[in-house]
Amino acid sequence: MAWGIVYYRTADDRVPAERFLDSCPSKVEATILAVLEAVRAAPPPAFSGGGKWEAMRGAMGGYYEIRVTGPGRRHYRLFCLLDNGSPDELAERGFDRPQIAVISGMVKEHMTEFTDGEYRKQVRKLGDDYLATRPRRIAADDVEH
Repeated sequence: MAWGIVYYRTADDRVPAERFLDSCPSKVEATILAVLEAVRAAPPPAFSGGGKWEAMRGAMGGYYEIRVTGPGRRHYRLFCLLDNGSPDELAERGFDRPQIAVISGMVKEHMTEFTDGEYRKQVRKLGDDYLATRPRRIAADDVEH
């Protein structure tokens, strides 16, 4: 079954991933979007990653990240969840097919790591909110980057 791509929308109508992508250098944004489309087309369970799409571990288990290195060796990360289930579960969430849910993104300098607090505030808190909504709260289909 073909997968879709949706962008999480906060209760106050912000789209964190859109804000992140808009802040990226154009080549980084284009690469991230190309990887996202390749994952969607594969679809996700079959996509090998090649270092650009990786399943996360530990406290970030369940999340996937798209990894792109940009100018100055800065590391750009886009965080996603896979929203899959039975046809009834998907319908309850407002979908007719599985979705790659794009949650948010962050940037880090070369040779640094994100802290658990950064992951908690900028990814997991948003992801928990996304997963708690029925139907899912998503941006309109015309998200522009």
